[in-house]
Amino acid sequence: MRARAWVLLLAAGFALLQFASVTGRATPDTKNYVAYALALGGASPREAAAGAIDHYCGSRAATAERKQGVDVVRFRAPSPAARVTEECRRKLWRKVDRGLAEGRTDGHIPPFASERFQRIFEVRPGYPVLLAPFVAVFGVVWGVWLASVLIAATGGVLAFLVLRAVRAPTPVALTGQALYYVLPCGATAMRPMTEGVLLALTLAALWGCALAMEGRLRAGMSLVGGALAALFTVKHSQALFLGVCLVGACAVVALPRARRGEPAGGRGGEPVGGRSGEPVGERAGRGAVEPWVRAVGAVSACAVVCTPVLAGLLRYPAATESLQDLLTDHYTHPDRARLWPEFLRLESAFWLEWGRRQLAQPLFLAALAGGAWGAARQRPVFGWFVIAGACTGILNQAGHPDITIWGDRLIVVAWLLPVLGLPLLLERVTAPRGSLDVVRAS
Repeated sequence: MRARAWVLLLAAGFALLQFASVTGRATPDTKNYVAYALALGGASPREAAAGAIDHYCGSRAATAERKQGVDVVRFRAPSPAARVTEECRRKLWRKVDRGLAEGRTDGHIPPFASERFQRIFEVRPGYPVLLAPFVAVFGVVWGVWLASVLIAATGGVLAFLVLRAVRAPTPVALTGQALYYVLPCGATAMRPMTEGVLLALTLAALWGCALAMEGRLRAGMSLVGGALAALFTVKHSQALFLGVCLVGACAVVALPRARRGEPAGGRGGEPVGGRSGEPVGERAGRGAVEPWVRAVGAVSACAVVCTPVLAGLLRYPAATESLQDLLTDHYTHPDRARLWPEFLRLESAFWLEWGRRQLAQPLFLAALAGGAWGAARQRPVFGWFVIAGACTGILNQAGHPDITIWGDRLIVVAWLLPVLGLPLLLERVTAPRGSLDVVRAS
């Protein structure tokens, strides 16, 4: 009960801090998700556009007012909020009116941009479905804010549950929850976009892997499979990335042991994953792969196969369409004829510039290194799954090598590595010395 109280206290404290910025978090993509949510609630295309435009332009006006308030030259000038709102509304309504006049009333999103660009958001119903009841009950501004708070707070709670599932002491697990809130995960999850849901679902999948490893196979597989299925509705490429990375983690864990003929429970048949105290390795036999690894691998491989097949059957935009969107600045320039060579050239240039910036301010790299060390040292088996989950952020960024995208949000899932790995380094201080040898096998 005391641990639950601390979990709720941390989540409530984080939520209270978010009153500092109820508006001002919207990005250009936010209006697509808000309009989608309003349309799911029964709004007409014009009504959905009105609600989304009011929310987005109000957010831009709030940001402009705050910036001018601390501008050393213009802080005495009148508030720019009214002007920014009017200009924003006029620009967006011009596009919407033109699109509606052309008969573009299909789908859930008003014609804010070209049909090809809007199609990318039409195939992401997961977040708007989650957003719709909040918007319907509390209105757009407070509904979006409240949904963001709950999504972000849930991510922190899931970080706690993942660490507890691998038998980390309560103070260690609470540290992971706190790190989720104070590192970029919390701030990014508060933006009204899909990243908060992606973080939470990735943690849910890792929680499932941890439960399966500890012997709760049915609950664990339900979480892993459910998280992958939900990811498909939020951003289907992320479901593919997570499936690939989890398959890789299963291979890294299983193949060396099978090759060396180790017991399935680890060196010496440590009691990992069993409730009865019987060594898993003795039950599975030497050279065998643990049942939970096979199960996670099978579910993840199913996601790897089914995601592109289902996306093709549903006629989702292909990878080449996503690359055209990237290289033509959301289809505002002609399509590229030499698509892949130009993408690979941009990819190499992006990572060189990204690496230069990270070396100049190496907090992220240091956090990744510390998280990887903590996860691999304290949980040699489960650590690979934590690393796999973080790698989905790297893959997501690699698929969108745009250095200008808001606040490194595409790579934010990689921050789960320090969120889960750094607290494990505290076990040396908080856990009894005799218990460390047992939990490190997991």
